[in-house]
Parts: sequence; structure tokens; C-alpha cells
Amino acid sequence: MTPEHPPLNGDRLTAGFAPLKGSASDIVDAKGISRGALMRQLKLNKAFTLMESGPVVLVTTHDGQKDNIMTISWTMVMDFTPLFAITTGEWNHSFAALRKNRECVIAIPTVDMLDKVVGIGTCSGADTDKFAKFKLTPVPGKFVTSPLIKECLANMECKVIDIVKKHNIVVLQAVAAYIDTARKEKRTVHAVGDGTFIVDGRKLDRRKMMASKLPYGV
Repeated sequence: MTPEHPPLNGDRLTAGFAPLKGSASDIVDAKGISRGALMRQLKLNKAFTLMESGPVVLVTTHDGQKDNIMTISWTMVMDFTPLFAITTGEWNHSFAALRKNRECVIAIPTVDMLDKVVGIGTCSGADTDKFAKFKLTPVPGKFVTSPLIKECLANMECKVIDIVKKHNIVVLQAVAAYIDTARKEKRTVHAVGDGTFIVDGRKLDRRKMMASKLPYGV
């Protein structure tokens, strides 16, 4: 899980802002209405909260002796093939196994698992059996030694194909994917970065408009 920052006071989109230099008339919306009273400068150490990625995922590893889980909230899709990237490093106990064995499972938890997800991210696998502590069920994968998590909505077996040390980026290629279609709760959670989370909302369908940009079969 990414490092926590001090809680923001009030609304997360306005807290921590300082007035911009210049008059209110410097900022005008499409209708010509001054927005100077609303637009404020945000401290740079809080800028990441405006575009935190998601959903929050659980990443499992196996070091040859035991399974472990880490919570990761900084993720991205890199390609349709599919390629993914996560940000992690030496500060996570799982990283040693990830780097050594170059494989893992990305498990997708849902909102009903949020307390478990946060709990996993705030303790260390160095002294904790996280599967036992959080009552999760490991399921053997077909292509990697890292386990799937039965309670999660979906799981992806992944191979590490690159580690960008300068930026602590681990590039992963999924070699198998599974989803629990019978699971009633399917909403995932997205970390804001200040200790709060956003839950998936209503799905909006624009498939026809985007048909030319979608890969075949999606």
C-alpha cells in the first residue's frame, strides 16, 4: 500500500489550496463567469490525490517457503496484451520474492473486503501470516507458484518481465486470468491517497461510440 499522508481537512478537492496570484478575473469558465473564487493552488505534495489510480489490488507472492500478500494502490494498464505495472520496492517484504522468482498474482478485491485490504497493507509479511490473519483462502495457480485468493472477485497470474529500479516500477505480463461471475459484490475500491477510498459507481455504456478503439473481442 502506498504511504499514507496526513488527512486533508474538509473537501479533498479544495483542502490545502492557497489562493492563486492575480485577480479573480484571470480565471474564466466557458460561459465567461469568473472562477477565481473557486480555483486555488494545491500544494504539490497533495497533487497525487487528484489522480490516484485504481482499483486497489492485492498482490500475492511465494518465496519458496511461504505465501504472502501486499496491498498495492499504484497500478496501471500498459497494453492490451495484457501488460500491467505496479509500484513497489524494498519497503515491502513481498518485493524480495517478487524480484527473485519474478512472478505473482494480482487479485482484485471488492468493497466488502476493504478492511482486510487496509489491514494487509498495514502489517508486514515478515512476522505475519496474512492468509491466516485475514481469513483468506490461497488457491494454487496453474502457471505460477504464487496463490490466487479465493475471496477476491478476480485473479491474474503474472510474470515479471521488467523492473525499472529508478522508479520502483514492476512490469507484469498476465499469463492467465479468472473471474468469479457468481459473486454478488463486484464494486472495487480506489485509493485517494489520504486514507480515504472511492467505490465504483454506476457503469456508463459508450461501447458503440468507442467501437473503433476497442480491441477485438472485448
